[in-house]
Amino acid sequence: MNILRRSLSLSLLLLGSLSLTAHEGMWIPTLLAKLNESEMKTMGMRLSAEDIYSINKSSLKDAIVQFNGGCTAEVISKEGLILTNHHCGYGQIQQHSSLQNDYLKNGFWAYNRSEELKNPGVTATFIVYIENVTEQILDGVQEAGANKNQVIARNISKTVEEATKNKKYEAVIKPFYYGNEYYMIVTKTYKDVRLVGAPPSAIGKFGGDTDNWVWPRHTGDFSLFRIYAGADNQPADISDKNVPYKPGHSLPISIKGVQEGDFAMIYGFPGRTQQYLHSYALEYTLTYGNPAKIAMRTASLKVIDAVMLKSDKTRIQYAAKQSRIANAWKKWQGESRGLEILGAVDTKQKFEEEFTARARKNNKKDYIDLDEQFTMMYANNTQLQLANDYFTELVAFGPEILRFTNRFDKLLSQYEGLTTEEQKKMATALLPGVTAYFKDYDLNVDREIFRSLIKLYIRGLEDRYLAPTLVLLKSRGEAEIDEYVDKVYSRSAFARQLMIETVLKNPSATGFAKLKKDPIYMLMKELYDKYASISPDYNAFTKDVDAGMELYVKGMMDLFPEKRFWPDANSTIRVSYGKVEGSDPKDGMRYKYYTTLDGIMEKYVPGNSDFEVPEKLRELYTTKNYGPYATNGSVPVAFTASLHTTGGNSG
Repeated sequence: MNILRRSLSLSLLLLGSLSLTAHEGMWIPTLLAKLNESEMKTMGMRLSAEDIYSINKSSLKDAIVQFNGGCTAEVISKEGLILTNHHCGYGQIQQHSSLQNDYLKNGFWAYNRSEELKNPGVTATFIVYIENVTEQILDGVQEAGANKNQVIARNISKTVEEATKNKKYEAVIKPFYYGNEYYMIVTKTYKDVRLVGAPPSAIGKFGGDTDNWVWPRHTGDFSLFRIYAGADNQPADISDKNVPYKPGHSLPISIKGVQEGDFAMIYGFPGRTQQYLHSYALEYTLTYGNPAKIAMRTASLKVIDAVMLKSDKTRIQYAAKQSRIANAWKKWQGESRGLEILGAVDTKQKFEEEFTARARKNNKKDYIDLDEQFTMMYANNTQLQLANDYFTELVAFGPEILRFTNRFDKLLSQYEGLTTEEQKKMATALLPGVTAYFKDYDLNVDREIFRSLIKLYIRGLEDRYLAPTLVLLKSRGEAEIDEYVDKVYSRSAFARQLMIETVLKNPSATGFAKLKKDPIYMLMKELYDKYASISPDYNAFTKDVDAGMELYVKGMMDLFPEKRFWPDANSTIRVSYGKVEGSDPKDGMRYKYYTTLDGIMEKYVPGNSDFEVPEKLRELYTTKNYGPYATNGSVPVAFTASLHTTGGNSG
């Protein structure tokens, strides 16, 4: 399913222009009847807008799940079975895997309910209803002046509190069109979600990073989970007493397949789009942001990919981490290439010229100087943005030891003012996380990631954005940086499970004082403190940009009444639609709208981790024993459709 959702964006970004026409927009389901239903039916949809979204009766929305806070999943049975992508469930598959039960390599299938695997912390969220609350949230804003954000925050808090006072539901209010509108999304979240089935990685990740974000694609990117509920069918904590969830609606499964020209629709939770960005923001992304982030992740992946090939233990430990790093890494490469091929910066600049011209013609004074204001904002803050990007990559996606050490900061910063009992309580609370962390940690791998990334970090930033230790290292040679890295990892307690557990199990001021002087802890503090010193400037910059974007998008809708505008994706539920279509990525080249098992065998390379094919699948290919799934002598694998999927909609 993920293939359908990615394919148009993939072709645009990686292969250049297409002959098919994207049906642009990620539309709010509550507005389909007003904005989209007629067009959708003209294109072949046989549903009504109320069939898709209704609060008065069962509708498709009741079968669409936000899986674990990010991905999409679909309810496909009356007993809570949900389907999502293999890569969406990958972290859970990895957590359950070991050398004895290598579910990543061999796949997993529960043959009865008792074999389904529990996943603490994993959630399944349903939309109860969506409400336009713009009027309530912007009440009093015009009179608030500089206190605008405080008034909005207060109104949001009040509106959410009223919607959730019965304690049955959760609610979140998000800005749309950069704050020109606000919608409240009321939800119900289930917390007992169990793994039911997953293919081996040679199917679920077939093609690996090589094929990710490109077409033709042949990945069996799926996994199955089941939602469990209390006896009343309401959310309940994980328990053996829970029963399969009875959904308000489930999607029927058809094996008839699709034909070119069929109507296609995505209903899910796309992550984030930035379609209205100013050309200067896009230029920053192409010139500075993406190159820096790609280089950081390339360095990490070079280390991780090499060690995963050498050891099954390390492969299992780092599989989910590698996937987490690699997905955006590959996307950014295609994004940059596509934007450059399509001349996106030039296209935006021409639109901005037209925007300003219309503002002058219509005497819209608020809009006339916006282009110049954006240019100044971005031009004056290039290095500040770069510092934010580098810090995020190093700390959030780089060596794990920095994130792990930061967990101890509250204890080590406060222990001297705590009672012995309070120290013990905080130390004990940290212990379970230590066990979980070291289960999938390899000191040598982490050290080499740190070594590679810290050099890029030092070279990429001006001294004013570097922690003092890194400024000092910058003045030295590469050999001395290597020596520093080896030294901190050889001395750090945070790289050794036994040492950390000993301190936590026997809490004392002496033990905490030693941890406070640990070289990794001291460097982590320097990095975070330096970022804290520049974050006020970065926050002020983003606040100015957001204020400008709110006015800019309002101006677009005001000055271009002939256009239809949809709000950027922000992880809320949306509908995109189009048709099943092939593509013409290059002169003289035509892609079919589907791929088959034949293509898997064409790509098969024994011993290549990206293109290995399981023995059972090879046997089926040889015998052609495809059962009811055969089509024209093969088995369909994936298809493309002209749907708007930029920003992702996995699941």
